[in-house]
Amino acid sequence: MSGGAKQGLLAGIAGFLAGASIGYFYRPPAFLVGQLPFRTVISRGADLKGFDQLLIPAARSSFNYVLFGGILGAALAVLAGRLLLKGGPKRRG
Repeated sequence: MSGGAKQGLLAGIAGFLAGASIGYFYRPPAFLVGQLPFRTVISRGADLKGFDQLLIPAARSSFNYVLFGGILGAALAVLAGRLLLKGGPKRRG
């Protein structure tokens, strides 16, 4: 893997983690409960039993926020990395 590809991959991973974190903190609250815990969000409510199953739509919506934030963060980080690499010093070889 070339240096540019490795940097792009690392930028994408860092952007995904940053975007997913932002998506997690801005996820919508569930009715009368507030924001759901991380485990419930990541499992999309699969671990909910009994009466708590009413929170499954909120868990799925929260998961979508995390996923969308991660994808958007990765795309923006890779794009920024490419723009910064293009504008950097020219290599002679």
